[in-house]
Formats: sequence, structure tokens, C-alpha cells
Amino acid sequence: MPVLETLGGAFFGAVLQVLFHKLDSHKLLHYFRGRKLDVRMLKKLQRKLMDINAVIDDAEQKQFTNSMVRKWLHEVRDALYDAEDLLEEIDYEFSKSELKAEFQCSASKVSSIESKMIQLLDDLESLLDQKLVQDFKISSGVGSGLANSVLGKRNESSSLVTQEVIYGRDDDKKIILNWLTSNNGNHNQLSILCIVGMGGMGKTTLAQHVYNDLIIEAKFAIKAWVCVSDEFDVFKLTKAILEGIHQSTDDSRNLEMVQGRLKESLTGRKVLLVLDDVWNEDRDQWKSLQTSLKYGAKGSKILVTTRNNEVVSTLESNNIHQLEKLQENYSWQVFAKHAIQDDNSKLNSELKEIGMKILEKCQGLPLALETVGSLLQSKSSVGEWEGVLRSNIWDLPIENSKIIPALLLSYYHLPSHLKRCFAYCAVFPKGHVFVKESLILSWMAENFLHSYQQSKSLEDVGEQYFNDLLSRSFFQRSIWLFDIDFVMHDLLNDLAKYVSGEMCYRLGVDRPGSVPTTTRHFSMVKNHVDCDEYRSLCDAKRLRTFLCISRNCGMSIQDLISNFKCLRLLSLSKCQNIKEVPDTIADLIHLRSLDLSLTRIKRLPNSICSLYNLQVLKLEKCIHLKELPSTLHELPNLRRLELTKTYLRKATMLLGNLKNLEVS
Repeated sequence: MPVLETLGGAFFGAVLQVLFHKLDSHKLLHYFRGRKLDVRMLKKLQRKLMDINAVIDDAEQKQFTNSMVRKWLHEVRDALYDAEDLLEEIDYEFSKSELKAEFQCSASKVSSIESKMIQLLDDLESLLDQKLVQDFKISSGVGSGLANSVLGKRNESSSLVTQEVIYGRDDDKKIILNWLTSNNGNHNQLSILCIVGMGGMGKTTLAQHVYNDLIIEAKFAIKAWVCVSDEFDVFKLTKAILEGIHQSTDDSRNLEMVQGRLKESLTGRKVLLVLDDVWNEDRDQWKSLQTSLKYGAKGSKILVTTRNNEVVSTLESNNIHQLEKLQENYSWQVFAKHAIQDDNSKLNSELKEIGMKILEKCQGLPLALETVGSLLQSKSSVGEWEGVLRSNIWDLPIENSKIIPALLLSYYHLPSHLKRCFAYCAVFPKGHVFVKESLILSWMAENFLHSYQQSKSLEDVGEQYFNDLLSRSFFQRSIWLFDIDFVMHDLLNDLAKYVSGEMCYRLGVDRPGSVPTTTRHFSMVKNHVDCDEYRSLCDAKRLRTFLCISRNCGMSIQDLISNFKCLRLLSLSKCQNIKEVPDTIADLIHLRSLDLSLTRIKRLPNSICSLYNLQVLKLEKCIHLKELPSTLHELPNLRRLELTKTYLRKATMLLGNLKNLEVS
């Protein structure tokens, strides 16, 4: 397809590629002709999308120094997503007519689609007519995108070790271990050590290595790791400490109850508590948290990591370990480990000289060294390394200095499809440890994965995308017993949120107030939704993701369905307030993934079998569910059905007709 070859490497490239692919489909043309719609609208849409594609790369570069360009890009993104919604709706109607042998479509549906197409064309024309578009450079041909050009909030941690080897921190580790294992401090007096350093310095990684050291295992009877981050809620933190100690959930309903249980668990036992990424400067809140902590035996210790020196004063700790930037030799070791493909390879003198200059720009920050090193691993020419060195991104005035230029540079060298997958991860809240397979299925539901080879499944494509991001250090591996999970560094989570903008919103994590109407990917992190939040959430009509991470989704499933007709992924796992699925579930024509695991549903309506786009249906541990709809085999795209620990009396016998289906 010639159009595909002209796509640049901008974030929008992946969306545009999907749209061009759909516009090239015979289904659209067949639908328009069969309903006597003006096929010239399709050609007009294609031309306008090509005009957008021609300037999008230059616009993406200019957005960091021009707020008007950034605003224009956000409007373009919304229009492109509206286009994707519309083309998918037409695709659904076409598939429905084929499967049901219905050759007629209601006049109101045809009229609605025609109106949406006219509105979309008007919106795109308005965007292209804006004066600032005239100043964009027009690009064309292969290699015009950012991925091939020379560019002139924190995620919560866990105790799991994400790096087997840390460079240049042996002395730091020894000092901290000596302090932790010493017998200083008095009974009933908290003994606290603060590791202080800027973001990306390796505070959490160092604390993880200390926490998992065999000396610590032998010295302390119990230990717990809690990431505090922005929200210093005494009840939640006390509960998290208790759950960390017992490695199980706690059902305490109030602060007094959980403090009593924690006191009972700590009394007379030597404990190590790590409080990672502390920002709170409120002395009263800290004193409230201390109430139960002081009951540990003599020798109990608290290790705190923070970027903020004011926190040290709040904690009233005289024990401070200032983590410094890596020395040049250790910086090179970190950089080379990620930049050189294997241990037997060596850089020639010219590349090493350029590498040393890049090293200076990373300023001894381990995270920056890792990500830029990973970026250069796939680049072998002097010109490519020079391009990274001379990039103007190093000098960009990033907002509040939260985003390290080295990380932004690595992001902009990602291929377009990986940019979209990475930005989506901003939907995850702090502390979210994700499973690779689950994230791949989410990408699949959002239509981020595309295979143009018949031999390659979408799952295979997702695996490749994931491994590409992992190899570039955007994800980190955490290993605990036999399970392999993944995390994002806090600054990379900041980066994901920065590049996604209002596209992702996490209720209970992001700035409180209204959910932006332009939000497409939403996660529910807290258990309670106030009236204003509820109203603003209902106004975000174009949500594609509703991911419930708390145990209460904040609204009824009926309200979810009536408000969010564009959903691709609906995850209500563990929501105990979900007891039934209404027939109106069929209204979610775009839905590709439905997770009802650990809910109290007793049946699924037959109408669910008209969700022709549905790919994943998760019903794990739905112990009240007795049977599946008899026509479930009519879901042509169903490829994953999870039924573990259900008590189904009978499973439908015709599922074998679904050639791509995997049942677990």
C-alpha cells in the first residue's frame, strides 16, 4: 500500500496507518455504495489525512517550544480518534449485515453515519486551515519521520530487584547496611535513615538491593516495603505496612482498627520498614503514622528514600545519606552495558569519543545512561551517534524539569507504533506491577497491534512490541519466585503521562477535579467517586478504556454502558458491586476486551453474542456463574476465553468452530 510508505515516525503515524488501512478496505466502499452514500467523502477524508500526515512530524518537533502547536496537535489527535471510531462503526455495521444476512440498514443509522462523516471532514478542514499550519515543513517519502531524523508523576516501586547489578554504589550500600545492622537507637524511638537524591539517581534500586541482602534477612524478624509517593494517607499507608508484613490483604475499616493490628504485629519484633519515594512535609501526618511503628523491638529501623530535603526535616532524622551522581568510570560502565550489543563487542575510537560526550549530557544519572545507551544499541554508524549527540532535545526547557531530556530523546527515537503503546501505559496508577501478557492483550483491544504477515499472530506482534520497549529500558523486569512481572521507573511513568497528556486519566492519582472530556483511557484507582467527579466522568463520552483497579467501579454497569459507547476495553475485575450484566452490553459495538473476573455475576445475557469485535472475555473465579450463552460461538473474533475456577455446569459445545480461540 503506497500510502503506508509515506508515514513518518511521529506519535500520530500509528493512528494514521490504521486509518489509511481502513480506507483501503473494500468494506467501506461496499457499505457506502450499498447505502447510497456519497463515496467521494471517503476520497476527501483520505486526502485530508494525507495533508495531516505531511506536516505532523514537523509539528511534533515544534510543540515543545510553541504552546499553540501543542494545542493544535491535541485537537488533531482528537479528530483522528473520532475518525477511527467512525470507520470502526461502519466496519461493525458491515460485519453485522454479513453475519446476520441483513442487507438493509436502518435509515436512522445511515443518516447518523453520514452526519458524523460530514462533521469529521469539517473538523479536519478547520484544523488544516489554521494559520500556523502554513509554517510547518512538509515531509514526504520514507525516512521523513522523527524516528529516522536527527532531532535538533511518579510510578510506585516495589521491593523486587529490577537490576541484578548496580555500578558505583558498593560504598553506598555498605554504609547503609552498616547503619541498619548496628544497635544504635532506643526502644520506642524510631531510628530513621534518609537516602536523598534527585530523580533517576538510583535511590530505589539501591534500597531494593539493601532490602534483599542476606544480611538483612538474618538481622530482622519482619520487614515491609511501601511506596508512599504523592499521596500521604495515614490510613492507607498503615494498612499497606500491615499487608506488607503479612503478605496478605487486610480488611480494617478505620485507622484505629488497622493501627491496633499493626501494633500487635510489631510488638517485641525487630522490623525493617522501607518507605520509598516520600514527598510529605506535614509533620502531624508523620506523627500519626508513627503511632504504631514505635512498638517494634530495639534495633528496628526505617529506611526512607526521597528527592526532597524538606522531608528529612519533617521526619526529624539526623541520619542522611546523600546519593551523588555516578563518577565517569561507573557512568561509562552503565552506558556501555546498554549501548554495546554483546560483551565481546567493542566500540571503535570514534564512537567511543562521541559516547563520552553523550555521557557528559547524561550528568551521571543512571536512568538517563540506561535509556540513551539502549537507544544507541540499534545504531552503529558515526552519523547516527552524532545525531543523538547534537539533538536539540538536550536543550529543551521541559516543564518543571520533571522530564529528563535523555528520556524524551529516547522516546522520540521510538518507532511510531511503540510510541503509542508506551504512551498508553500512563493509564497505570502508581504501584501497578503489570504482567506482560495482560498488557499485550490490552494493546490488542486498543487496536495497537497489526500483523501484515499471515504467519504472525497479534499476540506475536505484541510480544515483539513489548520486548522492543523492554530492550530500550522503558520497562524493567521484576522477578519474584516463579512469577515474572514488569514495572516502569517513576520518571518513565512521568514521561508516559507527559506525552499522553489528557488522553490518559487516573482517578485517585492525577490532579483531582474534572476528568477531561478528551480523555480516552481511564483507570479507577480509588474506591469512592464524589458527585463532581462522577459528572465530569460521564462527560468523557469517548472513553476507550475503563480499567477498574479498585474494588468499586464508582458507577453501575448500566451507567457505564449508557455513557461510554466507544469502549474497547472494559475491566471490572474484583468489583463486588457487579452482580449482573444487562442486555444493553450489546450497545458497546467497539468492545474487544471484557474482564468480569471475581465479580458476582450469575449469567451473561445472550445479547453479548452480538459483540462481533470481542476478542477477550475474562470470567476467572466467577463462582456464581453457572452457564455460558449457547450462541457464544457466534463471536467471530473471540480468541481468548478465561474460565479458571468457575463452576460452569456446561460449556457451550460449539466453541470449537472458533479457530483462533484459546480457552483457559
